[in-house]
Amino acid sequence: MKYTQLGRTGLKVSRLVLGTMNFTGEAGATDEKTSHALMDAALEAGVNFFDTANIYGTDEEKGATERIIGSWLTRGGGRRDKVVLATKVYGDTTNDGTPWNQTSWPNHDRLSAVNIRRAVDASLTRLGTDHIDLYQFHHVDRDTPFDEIWQAMDVLIQQGKVLYAGSSNFPGYKIAQANETARAHGRVGLVSEQCLYNLFERRAEMEVVPAAQEYGLGVIPWSPLHQGLLGGALRKQREGSGSRTLTGRSGAGLADPQVRARVEAYENAVAEHGFEPGEVALAWLLTRPGVTGPIVGPRTQEQLDSALRALQLELPESLLTTLDEIFPGPGPSPEAFAW
Repeated sequence: MKYTQLGRTGLKVSRLVLGTMNFTGEAGATDEKTSHALMDAALEAGVNFFDTANIYGTDEEKGATERIIGSWLTRGGGRRDKVVLATKVYGDTTNDGTPWNQTSWPNHDRLSAVNIRRAVDASLTRLGTDHIDLYQFHHVDRDTPFDEIWQAMDVLIQQGKVLYAGSSNFPGYKIAQANETARAHGRVGLVSEQCLYNLFERRAEMEVVPAAQEYGLGVIPWSPLHQGLLGGALRKQREGSGSRTLTGRSGAGLADPQVRARVEAYENAVAEHGFEPGEVALAWLLTRPGVTGPIVGPRTQEQLDSALRALQLELPESLLTTLDEIFPGPGPSPEAFAW
């Protein structure tokens, strides 16, 4: 396993991040037994960075994913000491049928000091641990000033409940605003940013990645395969083995002739080198400046093994050039939008 430091911190994390959003406990999805097996396999392979969120789970049980991770951690064997555990705060986890992106009661979501205090204690209970290594703000809260957010985080850090703070889905200017506020008060501030970033979706390169690099944040890309679009979607469609690739971004993308043509060119280019599309998509992210490691969300051991193989993949310059031609990035800012 390859490791790197998380942003400007001294914390060493694996270059693959185990995403647990699929660990729902539901039969037919990733049930608890399978989830435990995948976490065991990831840890055995050296993956030490596990990512989750307080709202992951099912409509009937928001927080189910944290509970499943907690039941795995409490099995012992040094699991908690070996894992860098990351979770998130923002959404309402009240299990009363309220949609995840709505709140059932005032102050039960977002980033007020009241909700941060409530949410961290609830996450710690579900996770069965006394501390969270990386506590991430899941979205921007335009109604709560960073002075209040950092004051709340100071309390958690002093209590030993949280070690580092990170962001997720923040634009570049909010990363700057958060860290300048932290700096003014002598605080460490954000150490990571988790964002949508992959070969197909490269807008993060304009502002988010540069801001993260400027302030010493590790970049943690989510949806590295763009919901399967970069994981051999066309081949699986032809073989009838990729029903999941026909939903979400993949389904919408493959219905667009221009997108379909780009994906076809991508799969052909990858095949010419004897590589697998999904592994190339992950390996490409590992070549990008500022990237700590992409989040992989395996449902099966085979998917986890494929993600691990990406760590060993050396992409030739000719393929990297072709990938830039098929999926050109936006270019550096401000030139990308000003000149």
